[in-house]
Amino acid sequence: MDLKKIIDKKDWAAKYMIDEITHIIKTFEKRDPGSKGELQACEYMAEVLEKECGCDPELTKIEGFKENPGSFFGWIYFTITFVLLSILLYFFFPLASVILISAGLLIMVMQFGMYKKFVDWAFKEKEGHNVTAVKRPTGEVKRRLVFNGHPDAAWEWPVNYALGGVGFESHAVICVLGAIFYIVVSIIYITHFGLRGLLINPEATSASGWFIKAALWGLLFVPFEFGLYFMWNEKRIVDGANDNLTGCYMGIAVLKALQDEGVELENTELAVVLTGSEEAGLRGSKAWSEAHKDEWHDVPTFFFSYDTIYDPKYLMVNYRDLNGTVKADKDVSDLFLEAAQAVDVPITKGWVPPLGGATDNAAFSQAGFRSTGITGLNHKLEDYYHTRRDTYDNMNPEGLANCFAATVKALEMFDDGAKQ
Repeated sequence: MDLKKIIDKKDWAAKYMIDEITHIIKTFEKRDPGSKGELQACEYMAEVLEKECGCDPELTKIEGFKENPGSFFGWIYFTITFVLLSILLYFFFPLASVILISAGLLIMVMQFGMYKKFVDWAFKEKEGHNVTAVKRPTGEVKRRLVFNGHPDAAWEWPVNYALGGVGFESHAVICVLGAIFYIVVSIIYITHFGLRGLLINPEATSASGWFIKAALWGLLFVPFEFGLYFMWNEKRIVDGANDNLTGCYMGIAVLKALQDEGVELENTELAVVLTGSEEAGLRGSKAWSEAHKDEWHDVPTFFFSYDTIYDPKYLMVNYRDLNGTVKADKDVSDLFLEAAQAVDVPITKGWVPPLGGATDNAAFSQAGFRSTGITGLNHKLEDYYHTRRDTYDNMNPEGLANCFAATVKALEMFDDGAKQ
């Protein structure tokens, strides 16, 4: 089906998205993971999908799931406490220092690096929410395209607000280097002098001037390690206009434009899936994937997961996700890339790198769904990312319009049978 008249509505679509996002931010409460505000936004968007976008009322639903959102950054309290204790123990029992730092780094990698539920048990349980809405075709369903975004907003990152991404990422790297420094020096000491430790090993005491000097130089890391306790400000929730109401409204805008123009697809089913609490470690998309793991495998089904559609210079198809550890579906990724190129939308082929986090695509891909992640931000983080600058008056109409045009073209190509 020729969808050029929908593609040509890209400027209208950008304005529609900005107006709707502004309404949500001004009307409802803050949308931190598992909050009342997150639920309010889900309820509102579900109503829009049903009443204004032609989605089937029987297939439009809000589902709850249990989560422990504080755990995603709560690893800091474990890891940094372990590291600071290890620095003290370094002078008395280096083996304990190695054990504590190793345990702290393991928690960081599992909880923050791999998004596992490693220390969730230690934090308060809340209920998050997902939205699923389906627009049926006029005939037999032969293929399905799913648009995904996450309705929740992040806790502010104070260092990124004050210093930008270079300062934020440098701080994190320095802290990791400090932990590794103490592990390495402790292992060298243990290997050379044995396991008994500095104060109870006379031989080691008399020959360990280098050990004391290393310990004193290592103290330079302490302020940075302590500062990581304040990596996030759980009392300030950002507006999350770009991250990620833009991702939610990309699919909604497509369905709204089709509905307004009276365009009906014959064999392609469309769905919008809004997965909450992405900022708590993909908790909503993981819960949705588990709840629907036996569904939507009846016909070729592609997921486009959008996150932070902002700068047109950085519109990107991410072929790898979750800090580079999860592979996206190549056909789905290629489809969006080729669609953007077909309508002369600047786009790049890339990945979500280490320290770049993840999009909900990672959870869908891990669950066996055919999915890719679409982003519109510089992965070298800018100062609006996860800060109070992510507001409705700091959005980019061109970035939204370009992504909308590419999305509609991808739908057209998919509907015509490309990349099944």
